Amino acid sequence: MWKQTVGATMIAVTLAATSGSAAATPAPDGGTAATADGTTDGGLSWAARLLGRQPLPAGDGWAAEGTGTTGGAAATPEQVHVVANRAELVAALGGDNATNRGNATPKIIYVRGVVDGFEGPDGTVLDCSDLADPEYSLPAYLAAYDPAVWGRLAPSGPLEAARVRSVTNQTRQTQINVGPNTTIVGLRGARLTGLTLMLDGAHNTIVRNLTFDDARDCFPAWSPTDGAAGNWNSQYDQISVRRSEHVWIDHNTFTDGDNPDSSQPVHLGRPYQVHDGSLDVTHTASLVTVSYNRFVGRDKVMLIGSSNTVGPDVGRLKVSLHHNLFDGVLQRLPRVRFGQVDVWNNHYRLAGDGFEYAIGVGVQSAVVAEHNFFNLGADVAVDDLLYDWGGTAVTTRGNWVRAAGDRARPVDLVGAYNAAHEPDLAPDAGWTPTLRRGPVLPAPAVPAVVGALAGADRLPL
Repeated sequence: MWKQTVGATMIAVTLAATSGSAAATPAPDGGTAATADGTTDGGLSWAARLLGRQPLPAGDGWAAEGTGTTGGAAATPEQVHVVANRAELVAALGGDNATNRGNATPKIIYVRGVVDGFEGPDGTVLDCSDLADPEYSLPAYLAAYDPAVWGRLAPSGPLEAARVRSVTNQTRQTQINVGPNTTIVGLRGARLTGLTLMLDGAHNTIVRNLTFDDARDCFPAWSPTDGAAGNWNSQYDQISVRRSEHVWIDHNTFTDGDNPDSSQPVHLGRPYQVHDGSLDVTHTASLVTVSYNRFVGRDKVMLIGSSNTVGPDVGRLKVSLHHNLFDGVLQRLPRVRFGQVDVWNNHYRLAGDGFEYAIGVGVQSAVVAEHNFFNLGADVAVDDLLYDWGGTAVTTRGNWVRAAGDRARPVDLVGAYNAAHEPDLAPDAGWTPTLRRGPVLPAPAVPAVVGALAGADRLPL
């Protein structure tokens, strides 16, 4: 009977996840006509044309609040682009990376193949040495700021200033600025490597069906007072959402590619951290839906709210996460400050000595985590799934866990945390989510559905 129920819910959620692809907002020119081979002018399939104009379905998370999220659905034919390199991507976004964030013209951008953020104007792929300030070198930096020499003080002086100038060079090159009313869709196999999609003030934006890998920082900062022994901190997320509303991030895959953190050297006694987050929502951003994505083999995944300071973020940072896979990742799944964040029907596969926590309960956060499924390796304890970052309450209902060597069973995440940690977290975040599209699955059905549908290259393109 249970298997029949799971099977029925899988069918229902599959239809819900893909139904929007079958019908989309018509193009301003009256639509496109498919040829006999299923393609239209520009080499785009009929399905790709429809997907590019698909809005976020009604009721699908916080991004559906109010006016909803349509991205570039209103784009004229002249504002529909297919891009295959960095220069073409920048041109499609408006033409000048320095000012593209202000380009509010509706636009649809299809990515074909691999776009490398380190690609120079002549098509040559740059490396970190090409972006370094002439007065910066890592060996000199390590020698100057070794705690045995410099002490536990923040770096300053000519070498640190040269590092900051190097960061400025890299930001100009690898941070791709996106403006409002934009849809970016990856065609099959599309990949963005070595870059950050910066959605700063990018209201009404959709990003779908892309693989992001290795948004590496060439010039990490040494922070000697971060933790007991100091830490290296990097700057670049794969997607950064700031000061934006109505953003839909759907069916993407986030990895470090062939440059994982585990392969980095140790400098000044600490791992040399060259990656930051996968998808951070900060600086008063709000009304964001994150659905059907895969986060694989990364350390820091999702930060919602970047400061404990009580101020503009209060009442903002409203984010929905559903049907995502968190696979072999270590922390921030998500970590939340201030926001009302709805975490439901996600699948967590967590293991490894480096695992820290899944859901971080931060200052004035209001997280609701319901009907999620957790697969835990032998070195991950149930009481470590939550972490108190200065919060006071979190709602958890209907979640299940399968610990190593055990059968799947319901779990009270707050009860497990409180049994092992002080102070206790209260079990009620104080609000009830209403923006959930499609059936809410019982947690045991989540792994099969998310495994089949989450990530890039699973949409009908």
